[in-house]
Amino acid sequence: MTTSIPTEINLHQKSRFLELTFDTGEHFELSCEYLRVYSPSAEVQGHGPGEETLQVGKADVNIEKIEPVGIYAIQLCFDDGHDTGLYSWEWLYFLAKNKEKLWQEYLDKLEKAGQKRAPSRAS
Repeated sequence: MTTSIPTEINLHQKSRFLELTFDTGEHFELSCEYLRVYSPSAEVQGHGPGEETLQVGKADVNIEKIEPVGIYAIQLCFDDGHDTGLYSWEWLYFLAKNKEKLWQEYLDKLEKAGQKRAPSRAS
């Protein structure tokens, strides 16, 4: 299986979207929140099936910077301090192609856990 490779990566901080164009000609826009809650890091994904940590309160998260990692990935540095996930081209393409399904799964998990997307505000 051949991995699709991004030919363009543009961060739109104001609207909190990462715009990706792949060598297949496909074009995607992924929200910073979506990329944060599906970070490939062990902190989010765990070290095996069933060890995932549900990310809550990430609706306002933004990407501060993008660092290239070799020729196979990028590291996204989020403004909540999270910067340990390496987003391989394969992972980014998977997230892009499965956005609707994965996003609904995330919303369902939040609801089941009685959690919200919005960050909790201290009174």
